[in-house]
Formats: sequence, C-alpha cells, structure tokens
Amino acid sequence: MKNTMECKKIEKIFKGDGIETYALKDIDLMLQEGEFVSIIGPSGSGKSTLLSILGTLDIPSSGEMLYENKPTNKLSNKHMADFRFENIGFIFQQFHLIPTLTAIENIMAPLFGRKVPYDKKQRALELLEMVGLKDKSNSLPSQLSGGQQQRVAIARALVHEPNWLLADEPTGNLDTETGEIIFQLLFSLNRDKGCGVLFVTHDPELANRANRKIEMRDGVIVSDTMVNQYA
Repeated sequence: MKNTMECKKIEKIFKGDGIETYALKDIDLMLQEGEFVSIIGPSGSGKSTLLSILGTLDIPSSGEMLYENKPTNKLSNKHMADFRFENIGFIFQQFHLIPTLTAIENIMAPLFGRKVPYDKKQRALELLEMVGLKDKSNSLPSQLSGGQQQRVAIARALVHEPNWLLADEPTGNLDTETGEIIFQLLFSLNRDKGCGVLFVTHDPELANRANRKIEMRDGVIVSDTMVNQYA
C-alpha cells in the first residue's frame, strides 16, 4: 500500500504587531505516494507555506498533518528530523548548496553524522551520474551553471531515497530551456523511481503537465484537478 500524506483542517496564522495573517485556511488534502502534483497560485496564496507544512519544516497553527494516518505535528524535534530524513527530499529555488563543498560533498551532506547501510560516496557518485554530472564531482557550486547547481540539489534530495520530493519553484531561477531539463528530470524520477513529486510553480504550462494540479488563492485550495497529461 502506498504511503499517504494528509492535511486535516490545516490553518497557519502568522502574528505580528498585534495583527493575525492567515497563510492557510481550512486545508483538507490527501496525497498518495507516486503522484506527480503541481501547486499553482499567485504570490502570497500559501503555496510555499503548504509545502513547508507537508514537509514538516513548519507546523500548523491548528489542524493535523498526517503521514500514513499518524500525526506528524506531535513528534519531538529529533523524531521530526528522523521522519524528514527517512521520507522527504527538498528542492529549493535558490539551490542552497554549501559553497565550500564540492558537488559530491554537497550530495553527501544530508548523510553526514548518520549511519546508513550503504557507501555514502558511492551513492553520491551514482546520483551524479544519474543527473548527468559525473564529470563535475569535484567542482564547487561557483564553478557550475544554475542548471547544474539545481541538478546537484536534486541529487542531494535523493541521496537518502525519500518517498516524496517537495520542490519549491525548482525552475524559477532558470531559463526556459534549462527549466525544461529540470522538469523532465523530476518527471523521470516520478515515473522510474515511483517517487511522489509535489512542485510549486507560477508557470501554468508546467502546472498543467503534472497528473494533478492544485490551485491556491488567499490561503485556500480553490481547485484540485486530475490533469492526466504528462510531458
């Protein structure tokens, strides 16, 4: 049976200067591992906040976030970190590579300090080859193009073999051609590895190429559509 992620009546409120701002309102959402899902909406619609809560980087103000029917927002910090390591990979618009580490070291970074039943360097090399950067293993981020840095970031997100990849505007800082390469890589990972992919985007064309499209506005899900159209 596939793993599920579920939001039940999720709300997220940010407070400042005596003012409460609702980033998310009454979110009900069920996601199945293996889905390829886009989340689209204007700036400030709550897309990134929802992704952060789904990935347990943030906790809701109210409601429950469930993984395999078990609440995650009640986990201790250590158990939350272990949960993320075991289940979720993150890809960000800004890449967030460590500038003083080489490509292969950046990919291995999530494994530092963890005991794993495989050779860390070998795993990183395999992933570098998978994203087409085998010859860049010893390059620093400053020696790589934006598209190459994003491919390293994708490999890093996969190093612990997560069930889910959560991508926040993964093509936002890339030109159209490079963005297409990154999108195709995410699609291939979903198709070939069975990894669930959730990606936030402002691009309607990319959003429509997922097999499910979630549209948000003002912290609310306004539509949840099965698109069934792949690249």
